[in-house]
Amino acid sequence: MKILVAIKRVVDHNVRIRVRPDGSGVETTGVRMSMNPFCKHAVEAAVQLSEAGHGDEIVVVSIGPKAANDVILTALAMGAHRGLLIETDAALETLAIAKLLAKVVDEETPDLVLLGKQAVDDDSNHVGQMLAALTNRPQATFASEIKVVGQGLEVTREIDSGRETLALPLPAIVTADLRLNTPRNAALPQVMKARSKPLAVRPVAEFGVDVAPRLVIETISPPPERVAGKTVASVTELAGIIATDLSTMEAL
Repeated sequence: MKILVAIKRVVDHNVRIRVRPDGSGVETTGVRMSMNPFCKHAVEAAVQLSEAGHGDEIVVVSIGPKAANDVILTALAMGAHRGLLIETDAALETLAIAKLLAKVVDEETPDLVLLGKQAVDDDSNHVGQMLAALTNRPQATFASEIKVVGQGLEVTREIDSGRETLALPLPAIVTADLRLNTPRNAALPQVMKARSKPLAVRPVAEFGVDVAPRLVIETISPPPERVAGKTVASVTELAGIIATDLSTMEAL
């Protein structure tokens, strides 16, 4: 089975997000970047399938600037076999990303495509579903368990009422949830070995996809700061504060 994993470079989840002074977006200059956490679970799932004898080749693909090579190298150090960077400095919308990935799917013809269920920078949760539609492949989103059963997959996924299990024929699209696994930290020898693995860099224009934006972001602003809490001396005082707040809300 050939596995394609799509990964994204985002602001590291441990970094405090700051909005640019002009409100045009999130500040990324001089900010630590890393692989999107959900994407890391997708890579780990691919490597585990390969280690269990179900994956012959793992190809990782990322779309972004030259610096996105670092997240591809991370995936290669985790156990992927080769990488592809679709290079662009533009901030692409989710439909353009899905169309580019569909082109890669056409070229690579993987049996399984794994993605993180969403990226922590925009939380769109679009690309996996769009890619499934564009490639006419069955999909399972929010996967918390993936099993190879016969010539297909059995995928357990998180839903509002609990969990459901789907049987998918291959080829298929699966998006990973945080409960799917615990991603490994690559040791230094694997990090060094990753630099010798194949990593192709291709310009976005080579794929013939219209990546012109269709949406305009007018402004982005940070949420209001939380009001500091206060300590009360007794339950009676707390009840009085609640009653006063309720009266104020009713008056409004």
